[in-house]
Amino acid sequence: MKQARFLDSGTPPHIATLVLAAGLAAMSMNIFLPSLATMATYFGTSYAVMQFAVSGYLAGTAVIQLAIGPLSDLFGRRPVMIAGIALLLVGTVICALAPNVLVFMLGRMMQTGVVAGIVLSRAIVRDMVPMDEAASMIGYVTMGMSLVPMIAPTLGGVLDDLFGWQASFVALFVVGIATLLLVWRDLGETNQAQATSFGAQFRSWPQLLRSRRFWGYTLTAAFSSGVFFSFLGGAPFVGTVIFKLSPSALGLYFFSIAGGYMLGNYLSGRYARRFGIGPMMLSGNIVNMVGIAAAFLFVLLDVAHPFAFFGPISLIGIGNGLTLPSANAGMVSVRPHLAGSASGLGGAITLAGGAALSVLAGAVLTPQTGTVPLLVVMAVTVVLAIAATEYVRWVDRREGELEGRSTDD
Repeated sequence: MKQARFLDSGTPPHIATLVLAAGLAAMSMNIFLPSLATMATYFGTSYAVMQFAVSGYLAGTAVIQLAIGPLSDLFGRRPVMIAGIALLLVGTVICALAPNVLVFMLGRMMQTGVVAGIVLSRAIVRDMVPMDEAASMIGYVTMGMSLVPMIAPTLGGVLDDLFGWQASFVALFVVGIATLLLVWRDLGETNQAQATSFGAQFRSWPQLLRSRRFWGYTLTAAFSSGVFFSFLGGAPFVGTVIFKLSPSALGLYFFSIAGGYMLGNYLSGRYARRFGIGPMMLSGNIVNMVGIAAAFLFVLLDVAHPFAFFGPISLIGIGNGLTLPSANAGMVSVRPHLAGSASGLGGAITLAGGAALSVLAGAVLTPQTGTVPLLVVMAVTVVLAIAATEYVRWVDRREGELEGRSTDD
């Protein structure tokens, strides 16, 4: 494969381009979160209905990933990435101008096309480098990407206070245009073994679904990120209803978990090749458990300050930063010739679980219950993540580690 040259569409992309493409997808997910209560009032609907902008978006991205992966294996990473960002831009305009909540939700569903930035950044990395190096490089990509969710909710909260909730979508549109231009100029095609037909890609799914390793890595990613998606579904309610935070103040608390995610991804980038992906996944899930246990401890001590909830939960960012790069690298390495399909199918399963947990987290919370039901959902989810990690490590001990080759496990 050719050596990457920045702003040369005939060579593989610079890592910064993958960071921004994936970061745009993260930005579309969370920039407006501090405004959910404001938007519910604006559209004259309940918080539970407005929360569908999160859970419905996650479900939509899960569905669209089923097509993004095979399409990129068939037509290449570059055209699918460009089409996904273009779809985001159209959806963002609809959201900003929506006269009612139904039109707004239609725009949100169109925005799901931008998930190509996350799905294809993983596949592109796997096209370029072998598995252990892919775990390291994905860690660096997501470390840079994590700057976006670190800043976006804070920016969204400030924009809401100053100009109204629509300003968040204007900002998203401007960033989307800039990212589209960068991808157009820098993203060269990396898929050197394109599939023969779309149907052939779907017929190849049994190869993935029969793989115990694929399920181990996918369920590790699903449950580990599910801890965060549970938080995502419940945190706006916790912040605005239980702790009475303003949109800008809530955005600042989101900063801590995104900062933890950045740190975890940095550690993944630095140590994944040294320790291997199994230990990295396990260590991340242990950190998640410690964060949740600390939050429970503050509840038992009857500490009612917002930091008693958001502070310990910032460890979830570190834990996911340690776990997810390795889980995703393993997922797309089980069948390297199906990296795009594996990334799409695995991502769809992950986000479908995330959507369900997001809805569950929002449903169990009331002003009377406090944060305990949310913490229980998160604790159960992290236990399942540890079980999935131990399962794939058990397969490795029995049959030998994957080492980037196709297997018939």
